[in-house]
Amino acid sequence: MSISVFEYIMQLQQPLKPITTAVVHPVDELSLSGTVDAFKKGIISPILVGPKQKILAAANKYDIDILNIPIIATPHSHAAAEKAVELVREGKVEALMKGKLHTDELMSAVLDKAKGLRTGRRMSHILTMDVPSYHKPLLLTDAAINISPSLMTKKDITQNAIDLFLSLKKGTPKVAIVSAVETVTESIPSTLDATALCKMAERGQITNAILDGPLGFDNAISKQAAKAKGIYSEVAGDADIIVVPDLESGNMLYKQMSFLFQVESAGIVLGARVPIILTSRATRSDLARSASCALAAVYLNAQAVLTQ
Repeated sequence: MSISVFEYIMQLQQPLKPITTAVVHPVDELSLSGTVDAFKKGIISPILVGPKQKILAAANKYDIDILNIPIIATPHSHAAAEKAVELVREGKVEALMKGKLHTDELMSAVLDKAKGLRTGRRMSHILTMDVPSYHKPLLLTDAAINISPSLMTKKDITQNAIDLFLSLKKGTPKVAIVSAVETVTESIPSTLDATALCKMAERGQITNAILDGPLGFDNAISKQAAKAKGIYSEVAGDADIIVVPDLESGNMLYKQMSFLFQVESAGIVLGARVPIILTSRATRSDLARSASCALAAVYLNAQAVLTQ
């Protein structure tokens, strides 16, 4: 690509209207600055949800102008998560954005069986990664939500990532279901799941993508590595989406890429009633946060087009 993945996402978002976004417990510099940056760029129309005095104190401390952004006051972070979910259910916001609170605290409100945002599909986290050494956008899933996913959960994880990729208008995605080895091995359950997922794609249970697996991470992204092991497929060495076996492997892979190789990523959760913009507290740039917001906007627009 002649431009970065983030710049490409921002270009896709540019003609779209800002999406109304509830920012949950934005009481630190990173969440406030990222919100204001996305607001100024016309990506989101934010509503800050959390303890009003803490929000104002953080804005004052870090000299961040939030004068034109509405605040809905709550006593603490847990209440902020519940209120933000309520705003979705009332049709007042189109997306949620995580501020300074733990992911599980936000997701607890989202997953509440009575008052949450569940749909018929399992929720999953998808990272769109800007990898300078790779020749195209690379999506990674799931590194934040599903700890030890079952086969049917992996089906939803895979389909969520496919749907997000399609919104980027990059054609039919090539999905690598990765494991420690590239052969089906009874003693490594993830290789059996990979095989089943590929068969499910053949039978139309997973749609609009080309799947292959099990693949090692090396032969998923390197044609040379695939060739050395005698693997020839449309996906090997040219993957658009990496589906990992579990949260532990995905989280470690993401953090290795982020901290050893300075790879930035835009992250959202799909499978709920609305996209959830979920960036790491260690994300270093406002551009990554703005790209995450833009990704949610692009996805929402694509879904709206499909339902017309």
